Amino acid sequence: MIMISVAGLIALILCLLLGIPYIDFMKKKAYSQYLREEVAQMHACKEKTPTTGGVFIVASIIIASLIALFMAQKTTTRAMIVIMTLIFYTFAGFEDDIKKIKAHQNLGLSARAKLLLQIAVAMLPAFYIIFLHQTEVSFLNFNIDLGWFYPAFVVFMMVGASNALNLTDGLDGLAASSSVFAFLACSIICFLNNNIDLAIISICACASCLGFLYFNKKPAKIFMGDTGSLALGGLLATIAIMGKFELWLIPIALVFICETLSVMIQVTSFKLTGKRVFKMSPIHHHFEKSGWSENKIVIVFSLITLVSSILTVLLYYFKA
Repeated sequence: MIMISVAGLIALILCLLLGIPYIDFMKKKAYSQYLREEVAQMHACKEKTPTTGGVFIVASIIIASLIALFMAQKTTTRAMIVIMTLIFYTFAGFEDDIKKIKAHQNLGLSARAKLLLQIAVAMLPAFYIIFLHQTEVSFLNFNIDLGWFYPAFVVFMMVGASNALNLTDGLDGLAASSSVFAFLACSIICFLNNNIDLAIISICACASCLGFLYFNKKPAKIFMGDTGSLALGGLLATIAIMGKFELWLIPIALVFICETLSVMIQVTSFKLTGKRVFKMSPIHHHFEKSGWSENKIVIVFSLITLVSSILTVLLYYFKA
């Protein structure tokens, strides 16, 4: 427990220290965010805000995790796979952000290229779990062994989680604040299962997101970009997969899932009927269009994640 706390403290300090020079560097290079056309009117003042803040979030997670894992003598194979997966997803997101910056518009990697990268990276944890013959998934009294269908489940889960967090990253502090509580819940569940290696990585992600909030709260000094959102979403799913509480991630990631569903419902409705269900999607923009302030949306969505995370942890604890 002490080492988990130390890991979180190291990650928090690192994120705060790395953020200052990184933001200065990005401002000097004028590597800034380019907004979707639909959002540009509402958030015109954010057009020149630096992006790729995920670089120092991920750096903090990796450095703090490795230090704590070595100190706790928990440098397990699965911990290294989690970190490798995080690195690969970061590169995928960074490539997407760089293409947007160079093109001076909000168009990065093609949807197909991004999907292929996400699927390829997801194979790493998927086949590791198959090798261990741990292909069953469970939630309360529900239990099913997916066998060789498990890789498809992992791909769906990791691609879904990374894209869901990416969609959530649309307001100052929204994705980061929700991630703080989601990773904290994952860390507690890992600790309850005595998966100390995963608990350390989870708490480092939680603390790094908390540190990033110092720079990302309204008005944001920097955005995490796809570099951060794809990486954090992928990490969240990988930890749940490696910790074997895959289905428990559903209530923890409730806000992220609702953001994704709102986009799916909006697109489907418009294609089938020509009408929109929401004023704008993802759903946080619907509330913006309905007159909610940015701060109110972030607070409400974060509180929903906090409550759902607390309830999930309590349910998991009493179930065990």
